[in-house]
Amino acid sequence: MKKTRFSFVMAVLFLFLSFMVLISLNMGVVKIAPLDVLKTFIGQGTARQELVLFNFRLPSMVLALFVGAGLAVSGAILQGVTQNDLADPGILGINTGAGFAVILYIFFFQQSMAMVTGFGIYILPLFALAGAFLAAFLVYALAWKKGVNPIRLILVGIGVNAGFSAVLIIFQVKMNPQDFNQALVWLAGDLWMGNWNLVLAIVPPILLMIGWTIYKSRTLNIMNLGDSMSMGLGIQVEKARRTFLLLAVGLAGLSVAAGGGIAFLGLVAPHIARRIVGPGHQRMIPTAALIGAIFLVVADTIGKNIIAPAEIPVGIVVSIVSTPYFVYLLMKTQ
Repeated sequence: MKKTRFSFVMAVLFLFLSFMVLISLNMGVVKIAPLDVLKTFIGQGTARQELVLFNFRLPSMVLALFVGAGLAVSGAILQGVTQNDLADPGILGINTGAGFAVILYIFFFQQSMAMVTGFGIYILPLFALAGAFLAAFLVYALAWKKGVNPIRLILVGIGVNAGFSAVLIIFQVKMNPQDFNQALVWLAGDLWMGNWNLVLAIVPPILLMIGWTIYKSRTLNIMNLGDSMSMGLGIQVEKARRTFLLLAVGLAGLSVAAGGGIAFLGLVAPHIARRIVGPGHQRMIPTAALIGAIFLVVADTIGKNIIAPAEIPVGIVVSIVSTPYFVYLLMKTQ
């Protein structure tokens, strides 16, 4: 793809994302006209508009942007490293492992899900990362048999996913009814703690990981040529593979800490990006990040408004849209 066309695609995606952000900030129980949203940003809104936008909607919006981008890039890395079109942090059990660790943290160290505030918000992502890395280790250890077969990897990931889900239920039923319901919604995918403390805890590391992945994306292109050719071109294959896997698992873990168990986004966004800009990772990864952000912002807007004042968890909206595409890919894979 020519550089000018890639720049055009990125500009169109960015403008569409900006438009959807403005629409999303406008919608909700408290309606704020798009012009009033812009006025509020420059300090000309009412006190009520400032409260709604800056304390509630904007933190959730920032989280939606970076959680969507993080899951999309995580999926793109996993698909590139494993050379498996079906690889996704949700399907491989990484998201469930991170969710399991978060529920453990709340169960043992917090009085309730609503009480995760202050310093606890900064500890929560560390538990999510630990759970994500544990799940990734189990999947690869169990899938390894003189190498990792793509289909075996998916099947083991589904098994690990089911195992973590079963143990999660044990802890959920020991929670009080309010926390049980909230945990159930969050595990389905929900931006449950939209506040600036969580933004500060989650966004900087996600941004750094995405930036580093884009910087090293050419290495993924070389690795797709095969181990022998990659080593001949000066790539330390195992070291590069471990680095990319750490980035993928880290992005998934942090995204789960903020957005819960959002499935299939890491699968669908890279495939759409690949169709638009081609397989080259230096262009596909930033495109997938923007598509993931758009996907989650749109899904969050639909979930919060389609049956308002009740809300549908964003993960359910994403799954409804993405599941048919996953089935199509599964049938297409030999």
